[in-house]
Amino acid sequence: MEPDATIQLQGARKTRETLTRQRMRWAIAFVLLGFSVVLARLVWLGGIEVDTSIEGQSRSAIMASRPTILDRNGLEMALDLRVSSLFAEPRSIIDVEEATHGILTVLPHLDPDWLRQRLTGGRGFVWIARELSPQQRDRLMRLGIPGLDFLTETQRFYPAGTQAAHLMGAVNIDNVGIAGVEHYLDRDLDLALLQKLGLARGTLLQPVSLSVDMRAQHALHSELSDALDRYQAVAAAGAIMDVETGEVIALVSLPDFDPNRPSTMLEEGRFNRITAAKFEVGSIFKTITLAGALDSGAVDITDSVDARAGVRFGRHTISDYHGQYRILSVPEVYRYSSNIGMIRIVQAMGATAFREFLTRMGLDGAPVIELPEVTTSSIPARFSEVGAATASFGHGLSLTPLQVLSATSALVNGGYLMDPTIFRRPAGEAMLGATKVVTHETSKQIRYLMRLNALEGSGRRGNKLAHGYRLGGKTGTAEKVVNGRYSNDKVLTLFLSAFPMDAPRYAMIVLIDEPSPESAQPGRTAGWNAGEVSGRIVTRIAPMLMVHPSTNPALDATLVPPALI
Repeated sequence: MEPDATIQLQGARKTRETLTRQRMRWAIAFVLLGFSVVLARLVWLGGIEVDTSIEGQSRSAIMASRPTILDRNGLEMALDLRVSSLFAEPRSIIDVEEATHGILTVLPHLDPDWLRQRLTGGRGFVWIARELSPQQRDRLMRLGIPGLDFLTETQRFYPAGTQAAHLMGAVNIDNVGIAGVEHYLDRDLDLALLQKLGLARGTLLQPVSLSVDMRAQHALHSELSDALDRYQAVAAAGAIMDVETGEVIALVSLPDFDPNRPSTMLEEGRFNRITAAKFEVGSIFKTITLAGALDSGAVDITDSVDARAGVRFGRHTISDYHGQYRILSVPEVYRYSSNIGMIRIVQAMGATAFREFLTRMGLDGAPVIELPEVTTSSIPARFSEVGAATASFGHGLSLTPLQVLSATSALVNGGYLMDPTIFRRPAGEAMLGATKVVTHETSKQIRYLMRLNALEGSGRRGNKLAHGYRLGGKTGTAEKVVNGRYSNDKVLTLFLSAFPMDAPRYAMIVLIDEPSPESAQPGRTAGWNAGEVSGRIVTRIAPMLMVHPSTNPALDATLVPPALI
């Protein structure tokens, strides 16, 4: 090859190499520039705070699931259902009037003006209707309206409806607990346990087991509902407790509400009378008074009490409703429900010691239980002579029925007071937190007195209906305070009981508010209503709770204190 041709070829090659290198540099530069732009965009986007809320509520809260709630036998008391809710993107709505008309054909209960306002504007998300039925969702989808869509969320469902209303409480439209155990789960459990229970979307749900037995709950609800009609009462309530563990087996307060329709909670009188109301409980309180006197040694079960005449304080004399007006033994004071006898017993005990015993029995303050709806008892800080006298038979102080039930459980279980609970709790765990409040001997004497009253006293009618289940209990008929004065016409009747008295396992309180006589013959005192209701309840629930009937007289004989034999 000639030298000039060689030089030309090498020059061309160098030129091509130089051009290639320049192109590669430009390509690399463009690639780097592109990456820089993307990187800058990512950094910018990373600095933006994304709004994860929906009209003030976090998406995770709205879409969260709640734990299934079970009774002690595994029966579902509350569970989640997946439902569709309708929302709109107003900025994507093409024809507001068309969209309004279409939605109203499926959801005619919506206000047209409100709906137009919701569909107008540049917002990206507005709720239109929550928790739709599958049929409503399908009809809305078939309309094909641009700017409408659905979000799947959870709806709480209570299979038993009203039967366990005050235990369960309810949740609001955003699935947040607003009452009962539902509110307790949200309010009082710490974050770690909330996560364990699954109160956040995506976590593994763990069921919550309650101490409630829905079989007993149904029976209690049924009998109290019958009592409202039978005695034309304004309200009724009751609760059953396992005296060995403090577990609440059933709790009902009527009138109640439907937790599937939370708005019914706002109707008049729909509050929990067992934990969130306090009453002068009348003569059922004599059980507690007598326990304090016996335990203090102020009186002995073999003692006698002068009940021949009323007790006078100034211008007023306190007498007995069905007075015997003679010397009474201590068991007779209880059996005949003698106010005079109880005053004499408290006078022997002393007002200060009596007041201290009420504190020991857990009657001050509010009941300690997982339900948020509680109220505080009203007991004078110090008792005057008159105050101690009237308190001895349940007047001049107001208590929640749950406090009285817990105290009675301690009086029949050997003397161990424990906080009530609506969650499962083994007996061993319950005893670890229990407080010894009376001796075992006092507990045995109270069991004898309660059984005696059911056999021979005001509890006879209830015991007859609960034949074979060894019911023991005390009636109470308290005049209600109306306009600052005790009413002669309106009364609250109560029956405080336990069974089987030879080996107590369950305690129960039943109250009927303003009962009328069932017919012309019966009276309106507690033995005729609250006592009979209690007998019917025991007959229904005892077999469910594995309490076996027996009419063996030897069982009652074991209850009699040796000193009385």
